[in-house]
Amino acid sequence: MKAIINGKIILKDHIIEGAALLFDKSIEGIIAPQSIPDGATVIDAKGGYVAPGLIDLHIHGYLGKDVCDGSEDSIRTIAGGLLANGVTGFLPTTMTEDMSVIRKALTVCRDLRDESKSWQGSAILGCHAEGPFISESKKGAQDAKYILKPDAAFVKEFADIISIITLAPETDTEDFAAIKEMCRDTDVVVSMGHTSADYETAVKSVGAGVSHATHLFNAMTPMAHRAPGVVTAVFNTDVSCELIVDTFHVDKCFYDMLFKLKGRKLCFITDCLPAGGLPEGEYTLGGQKIIYRGIVCRLEDGTVAGSVLHLNKGVWNVYTNSQIPLWECVNCASLNPAKTLGIDDRKGSLDVGKDADIIITDNEFNVQKTIIGGEIRYEA
Repeated sequence: MKAIINGKIILKDHIIEGAALLFDKSIEGIIAPQSIPDGATVIDAKGGYVAPGLIDLHIHGYLGKDVCDGSEDSIRTIAGGLLANGVTGFLPTTMTEDMSVIRKALTVCRDLRDESKSWQGSAILGCHAEGPFISESKKGAQDAKYILKPDAAFVKEFADIISIITLAPETDTEDFAAIKEMCRDTDVVVSMGHTSADYETAVKSVGAGVSHATHLFNAMTPMAHRAPGVVTAVFNTDVSCELIVDTFHVDKCFYDMLFKLKGRKLCFITDCLPAGGLPEGEYTLGGQKIIYRGIVCRLEDGTVAGSVLHLNKGVWNVYTNSQIPLWECVNCASLNPAKTLGIDDRKGSLDVGKDADIIITDNEFNVQKTIIGGEIRYEA
């Protein structure tokens, strides 16, 4: 048994001070410090925050390693590095590559998933396949030569490891045959992204089973008063959505509005590239050269790629640039992603009985300790 004292405990609807968080492999409860059982290991939060572990639904790489390397070493390196950012579970994310590359990357993640529950790294909760079923006109930093039409058979083949599939719904048949088959035969979350769909097509695809939107605003048709686009379809339907919260991909002036519109359907992501955690310079993504300067990564032609964001920093970005309560900012990187994945019965908050995935931070949300399944995996 362990207990965390002297911390501001972030629950899903408020923050508690002056109490202790009791846990073993799962959360046992919040109690008075004087009620900590004899023999329990006591951890001092030193006045910082105690929060649920963060979940990143969309991350391509870290510390120079790419999910599409198709290498166990790459996945281990990424998972290990994410502990310092408070990420206790993540979806290694592939991109639009040759199908042999995607298959190899997914297979490696599948093979490592069970081991990841106990290794010195963030746990693999599944994978996010971003493409290759996307729109060429909204490909962003993806390589157009590998784009394919939606293929339900592929998704079903890897349905045990793919948690989210990003696709452009307008590239499916008029009646969304592939989307319907994916949703009927698997539990994979079908997400619209890298899409040139108009508003009507996007809304109809939600009716066919699309339930999520990949990096809202980025690589999709925008909101305009006579051409509402995918962005407006996300606002007007009950889909969950991702937001890259590095203050560059989406201006911080949108944070309050998006939370009012989407609430606990809003999920913060990093969309982090292999350059994450490394100095500015030149790197690669899916075989393409990436130039990293400041907080921005671009292809050689200037196209904006993903980010180098740390998820704990993203939470703090939103909290310090909005009126959103800190607990809701944390929910956007923990509970809401867990709900999107259908694992909120055991992940995403500090409710009694849930897995003891916990982070301790300082007063600016810099991670001091990361705990997974009750075991300390990282200490600053």
